[in-house]
Amino acid sequence: MFLVPSPSPAENLDDGSMEETEPPDLKENPPAESAPFLQEVPVPLWSTAADEELIYAKKEITIAPLVSNDPDLHAPLFRNVSIFRRSYELMERLLKVFVYHDGAKPIFHSPELKGIYASEGWFMKLMEGNQHFVVRDPNRAHLFYLPYSSHRLEHNLYVPGSNTIEPLSIFVKNYIDFISAKFPYWNRTKGADHFFVACHDWGPYTTKLHDELRKNTIKALCNADISEGVFIHGRDVSLPETFLRSPRRPLRGIGGKPAAERSILAFFAGQMHGRVRPVLLQYWGGKDADMRIYDRLPHRITRRMNYVQHMKSSKYCICPMGYEVNSPRIVEAIYYECVPVIIADNFVLPFDDALNWSAFSVVIPEKDVPKLKQILLEIPEDQYMAMQSNVQRVQRHFIWHPNPIKYDIFHMILHSVWYSRVNQIQIE
Repeated sequence: MFLVPSPSPAENLDDGSMEETEPPDLKENPPAESAPFLQEVPVPLWSTAADEELIYAKKEITIAPLVSNDPDLHAPLFRNVSIFRRSYELMERLLKVFVYHDGAKPIFHSPELKGIYASEGWFMKLMEGNQHFVVRDPNRAHLFYLPYSSHRLEHNLYVPGSNTIEPLSIFVKNYIDFISAKFPYWNRTKGADHFFVACHDWGPYTTKLHDELRKNTIKALCNADISEGVFIHGRDVSLPETFLRSPRRPLRGIGGKPAAERSILAFFAGQMHGRVRPVLLQYWGGKDADMRIYDRLPHRITRRMNYVQHMKSSKYCICPMGYEVNSPRIVEAIYYECVPVIIADNFVLPFDDALNWSAFSVVIPEKDVPKLKQILLEIPEDQYMAMQSNVQRVQRHFIWHPNPIKYDIFHMILHSVWYSRVNQIQIE
């Protein structure tokens, strides 16, 4: 259950990012009792005023008034803009979150704001510092946040060369056992109103030793793979993986060339791990001038155009899975206003409860990598122009701000967790 081949190595920086280590060897034998789809929600042992507010919110969302021409929300970006806006309004008005203070640094309360795990760190920092949603009285809370870092778990508890993540899973199990013994809140719902945010590839697997944590808790995960029996579609939340180079200036470098000036059809550069990338390189690496597909960007090329400049100059940015289904390139492409082409079967896309990804991205089955150029060329130019414009519009929903603003990535993550909890609540 716990085998893992190596600790997380640093990636070469030719592609402007870092990659994760190969995950625990759990794919072929997921627990038999696990299911990737929504299971029965535990009934709370007793009702609270917060439960009544969730029931009210659920009823209100079902009769959401029709939204038209909202200047803040571009309707094509959303599955149902009316439902999203009503749910978001209710979240702003009602939601209260209790943050557990237990747990010592560096695993708890110690956010990392740089690198490919930045999403879990930025959320932790902004959630713990929030004064609008966070309450000191847990009896008022609709949600309970478990403020630990999955990357800090790996960094502090994984023993290089041990080939096991069991110490990480035991640590998480002991933490849940501790808070469920100290406080009544976990036991009231068996963890169904608790959530955590994890961007390390190993985040899902560290829940394996605690059944209630794995089955009931809302897991906000970058590694949102429905094929492994851990991520539960309909309850868990797909977390965007954001790679930030400068924590003090998270907006640095955002933007790209206008659509008409993007001369490269498709671009990818990165290490050749996982099942998709070697196939991508086999069919397209150095084979076609329109398809700029590399493992490493050659020095002769980087002297003229680096990784970021390639993304800013390409129509489509190829985002294949690595060891796991998630990739920081998806959000990077959005930052640089390049239409992401996502190649990762079984991947639940970020904010899929709200966003209509077909409006601003292309999703291609792994088996169609040999037909990649044909698929892209068959997209009509007006459709590409609309998608590229929508990438610019959706960008605001993926941007971190030191002081969160309406509809930004912090609020979108929190909304997805809120929306999951609202949908779980039982109406008699």
